[in-house]
Amino acid sequence: MLSELAAFVRALPKAELHLHLEGTLEPDLKFRLARRNGIELPERTVEQVRETYRFHDLTSFLRVYYPAMTVLRQAVDFHDLAYEYLVRVHTQGVRHVEMFFDPQAHTSRGVPFATVVSGYRSAIVRARREYGISAELIMCFLRDQSPEYAMATLLEALPYRDWIIGVGLDSDERGNPPRAFAAVFERARREGFLLTMHCDIDQPDSIEHIRQALTEIGVDRIDHGTNIVEDDDLVELAKSKGIALTCCPVSNSFVTEQMKATEITTLLDRGLLVTLNSDDPAYFGAYIADNYVDLAEHAALTRDHLITLAANSFRAAWITPARQDAFLREIDAYVGRS
Repeated sequence: MLSELAAFVRALPKAELHLHLEGTLEPDLKFRLARRNGIELPERTVEQVRETYRFHDLTSFLRVYYPAMTVLRQAVDFHDLAYEYLVRVHTQGVRHVEMFFDPQAHTSRGVPFATVVSGYRSAIVRARREYGISAELIMCFLRDQSPEYAMATLLEALPYRDWIIGVGLDSDERGNPPRAFAAVFERARREGFLLTMHCDIDQPDSIEHIRQALTEIGVDRIDHGTNIVEDDDLVELAKSKGIALTCCPVSNSFVTEQMKATEITTLLDRGLLVTLNSDDPAYFGAYIADNYVDLAEHAALTRDHLITLAANSFRAAWITPARQDAFLREIDAYVGRS
């Protein structure tokens, strides 16, 4: 039986803004896709697959994360991956989601870009029709690949511009600063994409990378970004620009020693547009409602804190003001009933 806190959180209307579709590959789905595509996995059971989902930092996580994607081959595979995620979070109060995908992780192994994006798009359309959940795609560039490869991927995405709302930057941050991709993001901005960028927690040069993202790239959001709390000037800059931070507490606890609860709540109390998200929930064993509950328990958050976080998720979303207002009214109505 759900606790009172968990029940409140699960039904609280919210958006998810930091979610990697490839990070929703649950072990049972991995098995099903392997069978569909005639792939022999070294693991024989779901439990054995789950045992491989073990890591202690960002680098060791990525060594597990990318090889698992080899079961994704056909458009229907990408459809099933996205659709199963959307159905699951629909039951956790998610009304809108903006989902990352990594095309280079697939095109580099021979899967056409069109196969990836069309599969994801078909799931979005189906989930909207069947459950009323809205979703958008954000295409991420792999920062441990070359800027030239990123630019080529951007150009490949242009025919699908109407299906992709923004671009981001993810993967191994060490030695791969934002400014290396400045020309790619400048071109993306000209093409009408919104911009976000991972500034992962506790990485070398974290503060400098956040500064570059804010002042040189001119991002619209920052993903993770919790280390900004270490620099008051950057905190004030982000606040003045209305830059949202898409924080992922449970994910944090896997790649560092803690979920950064103190830092997240400090930034929230200082008035930054902090949001909570699940990142790669199949690997971290926690979807969005779990992140709200776990942070609430660790940081003794009040109901008002949780309501603010949910409202922030819609204020930070890349949706029209009218849709933001409609979602915020849904929160007010829910709080009034509960």
